[in-house]
Amino acid sequence: MSNLPASEPAFFPPSRSSRRGDHSPTLLVRPFTTGAPCPILSAFSAERVGSPSHSLSVGSIKLASLSSKARAAIALCLFACLFSSLPTLAQGNTAAVTAADFATASNGLYRIAGTVINAITGEPVPRAAVAIPNLSQSQIVQTALSDGNGHFSLDRLPAAKYQLTASKRGFRTAFFDQHEDYNSAIVTGPDQETDKLSFRLLPDATLHGIITADTGDPVESAIVMLFRKPARNHLTEPITPAGNAITDDTGAYEFSDLAPGEYLLAVKATPWYAVHPLSSHSPQPSRQSGTPSPLDVAYPITFFSGTTEEASATPIFLASGSREEANLSLNAVPALHLTVPLPAEIAPGADRNSIPQIPRTVLHQSVFGTEIATDEVNSVNYPLGASRPGAAEFNGVAPGHYQLEEGNPPHTMELNASSSQQIDTAQATPSLQVSVEVRSNSGTPVPEMRAMTLESLDFEHRFIPLQSPARPGGVFTGAVPPGKWKIWAVSENNSLTVLSITEDGKVQPGNQFTLLDRPLSLGVTVTRTATRVEGFARKDDKGVAGAMIVLFPRNLEADRSLIRRDQTDSDGSFALLDAAPGDYLVVAIENGWDLDWARPEVMARYLSHGIPVTIKGSSGKLIRLSQPVPVQPVATNP
Repeated sequence: MSNLPASEPAFFPPSRSSRRGDHSPTLLVRPFTTGAPCPILSAFSAERVGSPSHSLSVGSIKLASLSSKARAAIALCLFACLFSSLPTLAQGNTAAVTAADFATASNGLYRIAGTVINAITGEPVPRAAVAIPNLSQSQIVQTALSDGNGHFSLDRLPAAKYQLTASKRGFRTAFFDQHEDYNSAIVTGPDQETDKLSFRLLPDATLHGIITADTGDPVESAIVMLFRKPARNHLTEPITPAGNAITDDTGAYEFSDLAPGEYLLAVKATPWYAVHPLSSHSPQPSRQSGTPSPLDVAYPITFFSGTTEEASATPIFLASGSREEANLSLNAVPALHLTVPLPAEIAPGADRNSIPQIPRTVLHQSVFGTEIATDEVNSVNYPLGASRPGAAEFNGVAPGHYQLEEGNPPHTMELNASSSQQIDTAQATPSLQVSVEVRSNSGTPVPEMRAMTLESLDFEHRFIPLQSPARPGGVFTGAVPPGKWKIWAVSENNSLTVLSITEDGKVQPGNQFTLLDRPLSLGVTVTRTATRVEGFARKDDKGVAGAMIVLFPRNLEADRSLIRRDQTDSDGSFALLDAAPGDYLVVAIENGWDLDWARPEVMARYLSHGIPVTIKGSSGKLIRLSQPVPVQPVATNP
């Protein structure tokens, strides 16, 4: 079981992270014994969430609550633990259970066993590392190595819920029956069949290539950015970053451990020989007027397969176990020099970077909705006494699409830069003041409130943190460009669900608002309630493992941030975490992981068979459903 609200709010709102080409942290691995604290897992112990309410539960950290780096470190830890245990395993023994609560368990001992198989071919996978991690205690409970027929066995286990993971070179490290960030825990105990498991490992995909210049020379230190497109039937999901790689001195890059799917590739680099002198209007010109330097060049962001237009990027299809090659050639073009007038109130000779009250002029650039750094773009400020008074120049700019932010309050404008120019900031759209007062759903202040962030729902997908000039939990303010925005709130210990936004006395459910042409004063209602909804999913009076559980608002127009999901464990049990107050239906769908579950028109056919549940502010921290949730088959034409 792995549970996290669909919204995954954080100080910077949900980064729908996938496994990354650069996700493996640099760690010194040393042998350690099974049952002893794992030095790698311990580094991520701060990412815990509440443990299930069972008498004995192993691994209370949920998979969905871990970052991709944390999951990679777990895999590394499991491998290191298994490696240190290989002499024992070679003799046919398994590691002893050492946790104190295991030793005192009085409800019998059980076995988890099965076969590791190739999820594509169905063939057994020999010498796969299978392990039970106790993530809450940063320990490995037991490890085993599959034999030549893929069989594994983990013995002498007390009745409990166990996370199960497996890894093998050439396959994606996974938890048992993993779907996205969810998986099924194995429940041992009387009448639980846990010795005939099929652990399906998916062969990983690899993408590699070489980045060259138009001269044919390799481009070293180029940033290769990989993005994953959503499945064709997940219309509500955005394109998400899948990782970064840096080319070596031969121009080579590689992404490994990739899931099958459709990807997009972009490359950002700077010619090693590029020199970006100031324009002839600078106090100390470094180039002759009207004669561009042949070294004043830049590489535009280039997309596979060779275009500089984001909309023309060619998708790369990766199948499980495939190794695909994607080479790119970068063409150097004359770099641009963009001049921006500075506010007239700047004193002569002032260095505005040293004056906090005067904001910087910034160029933003995004790729597939993700903002990237523009570190190689130099900003030079000319004092009022210079030949071009009150101006700032960006030099070394590659042609492309940018967003310019300048002034106080900030003004923003979209800029398709194709030639050197002076920018007319009179066309920029001024940001507007947004003030947000936070209240709990009981009408009381939220003193533990620590941060509030806005996420753009428009193309730019920028994040703007609102500031609290007074006490925490009071009023948050900030200058915000017009557009559609989503609000995220974070308290001292955890995220808070935004229930509604009040504007001009009108209450709008959800966490979205639109900023048009005037400042806004908003009231935001959040809930401290973090109710856990537990239950069982059954079909023909039997628990069903691996089903997708969805807690869906009965009001189909409610914001999708209220939706919660989970995956049933081997006994059909599930737990939906951090549910906000409201009226819901709980549905269980077998083989429903390809559904676009956030769309009401997709879920409507399943909701008629859902189990109703009402969560109130007085419901407490746990609600147990009194009746099982019927498991529905996925529709053939969802």
